[in-house]
Amino acid sequence: MRAVAIANPRAGVTARRATDALHRSRSFWPDLETWTTGAPGEARELARRAAAEGFEVVLAVGGDGTANEVASALLGSPTALGVVPAGSGNGLARTLRIPLDAERALRELATAETRRMDVGRVNGQPFLNVAGAGFDAAVGEEFHAQALRGGRRGVMSYVRIALAMSWSYRCGGFALEAGEHRFEGEAFLVAFVNGRQYGGGAVIAPGARLDDGLLDVIVVQRAAPLEILAHAPRLYLGGLDGFRRFRRIATASAALTASGPFPHHRAGEPAQAAARLEVGVDPKALNILVPRTTAEDPQGPFGPRE
Repeated sequence: MRAVAIANPRAGVTARRATDALHRSRSFWPDLETWTTGAPGEARELARRAAAEGFEVVLAVGGDGTANEVASALLGSPTALGVVPAGSGNGLARTLRIPLDAERALRELATAETRRMDVGRVNGQPFLNVAGAGFDAAVGEEFHAQALRGGRRGVMSYVRIALAMSWSYRCGGFALEAGEHRFEGEAFLVAFVNGRQYGGGAVIAPGARLDDGLLDVIVVQRAAPLEILAHAPRLYLGGLDGFRRFRRIATASAALTASGPFPHHRAGEPAQAAARLEVGVDPKALNILVPRTTAEDPQGPFGPRE
């Protein structure tokens, strides 16, 4: 199998260990090439080159943002994406049940199955796992701003920022159209979920499927900070649907609008503010490597093979 790893050395605290693991993986990836990114957007260009040169697999070594960038260049090609987690949240890798240790992940992916997964779109731009607006987008902006100022990345940094902002965050007013469903009012967040979780173990849409042609639209309506904090553990313990402010809608398309431009994110990466988000899904648009145990699990993120 002709494969190349595209590594983002700035993805997070585990990036260096992941890069070292690539050099130790020759026993199960004997012909693996390694290309390293040097600037934002370069992973996309390298992935496009890999697909054009006929590589069968591109391993994205980084976080959800790196996987998203690589995947955007592989859509419509026979080249498969493999996710080697080395980021802050690794939400897609966790949904796929890929080991978070890079060396173990590389070993699992060497014998993985190739499945086809849906790809979401926000205003025409693809995302693999989660996109959205509201509190998570605001936290993501601050997280990336602090990283640019030299702050530490990682899940704990994200959690500290989220806890600090939860007391002062002001909910935005949104109008949501999702299939036959409508919502208008103040929302803590509106998430468009293709996978199951944000990352770091925070599951926002338990049971979501990556190949059902649908997105799960999650709305958390406005609530007092103490109420939000009291129910936050549900993200990690399950049962988020028991929170009275929680709404979940399965749909193939949605539109989110506000009175003015608002911040939003794709795969945790801040995107340009917009006053309207047009959201859709491209069914089974991407080949992706999936550990066999995940692919065969009836409760896993993929439905049975057709």
